[in-house]
Amino acid sequence: MKKNITRKINYLRLNKPLVALLSGVLATYSVNSSAVTFSDIATQVDAGIDYRRVESPIDALWDPIRQGVFFFEDFPTAPGATRGAPGVALLDFDNDGDLDIYVTNGPGVANSLYANQLKETGQLSYVDVGASSGAGAIEQDSSGVCFGDIDNDGDDDILVLGVNESNRLFKNNGDKTFEDISISSTIGNGIHNPSSCTMGDINNDGLLDIYIGNSYNNWSHRLPIMLFGFENLIESNQLFLNAGNNVFTDVSETSGILTQKEITWAVAMVDYDQDGDLDIISADDQGGKLPTKFGGLDVGFIRIYNNDGSGQFTDVTASSGTMQYGAWMGLAFGDLNADGNMDMFASNLGDYSGLFVGGALGIPYAPGDWSSSWYLGNADNQFTRASVGALVATPFGWGADISDYDNDGDADIVYHGGADFATYQDGSNPGAMLLNDGSANFTYDVLALSQSTNHTRRNVRGVVMGDLNNDGFSDIVSVSAQNWPQFAPLVPMLPFPLGSPFDGSATLWPAFFPLDATNPAAGFVWSGIDPEDGTLSVEINSADNDNHWVKIKMLGTKDITEKGSVNRNGIGSIIKFTPQDGQTAMLPVIGGSSYASQSSLEKTFGLGVEDYATIDILWPGGVRNKLYYAHASENILFPEIPCSYADESLNPHEYSHCVLSSLKQIKQQGFIDYSQFYHFYFSALKAYHDYREL
Repeated sequence: MKKNITRKINYLRLNKPLVALLSGVLATYSVNSSAVTFSDIATQVDAGIDYRRVESPIDALWDPIRQGVFFFEDFPTAPGATRGAPGVALLDFDNDGDLDIYVTNGPGVANSLYANQLKETGQLSYVDVGASSGAGAIEQDSSGVCFGDIDNDGDDDILVLGVNESNRLFKNNGDKTFEDISISSTIGNGIHNPSSCTMGDINNDGLLDIYIGNSYNNWSHRLPIMLFGFENLIESNQLFLNAGNNVFTDVSETSGILTQKEITWAVAMVDYDQDGDLDIISADDQGGKLPTKFGGLDVGFIRIYNNDGSGQFTDVTASSGTMQYGAWMGLAFGDLNADGNMDMFASNLGDYSGLFVGGALGIPYAPGDWSSSWYLGNADNQFTRASVGALVATPFGWGADISDYDNDGDADIVYHGGADFATYQDGSNPGAMLLNDGSANFTYDVLALSQSTNHTRRNVRGVVMGDLNNDGFSDIVSVSAQNWPQFAPLVPMLPFPLGSPFDGSATLWPAFFPLDATNPAAGFVWSGIDPEDGTLSVEINSADNDNHWVKIKMLGTKDITEKGSVNRNGIGSIIKFTPQDGQTAMLPVIGGSSYASQSSLEKTFGLGVEDYATIDILWPGGVRNKLYYAHASENILFPEIPCSYADESLNPHEYSHCVLSSLKQIKQQGFIDYSQFYHFYFSALKAYHDYREL
């Protein structure tokens, strides 16, 4: 297969314009017996979703370009992300038990905060309170968003990033309003061009810190993406330590995270080595710069910074197996092959744009170099990039998540995305839904979105998942920067198939047409078609396969129990979930990943046909708690019990006393009832005994 693709690459280089429609590509895929489908309620009038992403100020820079002839050599100076780079987050900002949607927008229009009306009306619909809540950031050209309870007062605060302007931090007042504390917190100091942020406690003091991934100054061109020699325009990422009282200190220069300055699109704080402290992972972009093997230099890696437990980091990329170049865009985490190790998915340029850009710009391409890929972790905390297997090729991607969306007991991959390549927009990703067989072998679930929105016409950026209607199945929310009109043509990206199930949907939007189809050097002229404003897609899971589930929400008990030390959200925890006769699933609780976005902190685990499961928690700081006999359809608030069943220094009496006193304090403050108190208490005793019987 690789030899065949290589021959076809040579053909494409000699035929740079698109020359023919793809013909008769028969995509093979498997249909899971427990399949689910999705439908987009955002198109329904009564849903209350009216989001439209407005243009960024730099969109005006395209006006003179559209009036003339555009050449390949003009690409590095062409403005990028002119319709914005929106992100989205799922949070329960008003603590009413259902997930709300925060989505960013451009200047002059408030960011939307869609308050879920499920509790109020019994129906899934939304009311936009972005402007009235005080978290609208109306004048900001907003990009990424992340959230967390930075002051441990019981409600989620929101960080909104700004393109070529200050970031905005909104403190939740607990009464459905927010206060802008950007200046007093110091988060709003300075001007950068960030895309993504993530929250987590890097020094285990119970307070959420913030990491921000920056790109380059500024997006009116693409010079650092396309060419070496413009490294001075690349902006360093930033790490802010929470000093308490909603004030942050910039520790970027002293924490060890500035080993390399590259264009970063996605970031995450996750305990990938499961040692009880949060590490930092960033997705960096090679762009159009030649890799080392073709005479250039590899710069775009998935970079890993290992935490020593005190908030000091060491760059371990070279020894971790992720030092492979790519145009890395989005990140997601979980255990894909049920071996107990943390795995990761990273979205990339994709094989279709990799081939097309290679042919058009003369950039060499090797099959698989630009695939959106999953990395499998091992017991030595190293990652191996897995083959995409039967998929053969994968499309471009931005936002991504790992979630068991069919609740069959293994972690699936969802990722969307469309790229802006000036003369065309990549439409190769119809909404990639990758079903797991339980061993990290994936098939394209083509039916999942077959009755939903056509994402090939949406330039999707942010993608998140969570249970919006509280039926125990994960739903998908995505936001696009721009959309291609229904009347406008979609052109096949390649003149030949790759043998992938994505071949039939691998299209592009022709923003420009070649003056001479036989001589692309003659230049390109504007097609005359303007894209439409970006939209929000809210795709609801059909939840009709009868698979069972359990939902888990973490509760850190700093300032709740005497010994509690974990932030209120439990961000940084790792949840392991073992059905009674099934394999163990694992998901981390992350305060921002994907691209420019953050999924729900509440995690849904599939039971398949089973009725009970055991839950094993690794909290930040290393404490381990267990809950036995979690039953199907149960919504569990799992509190940090600051007494680890694995603590060898505690004798049975000391351990029992610690558990009992902690649970009493948690119950006294109304977080659990009597039944839950005893369930956690006897589970803790059993966990202590079972651990010593191993």
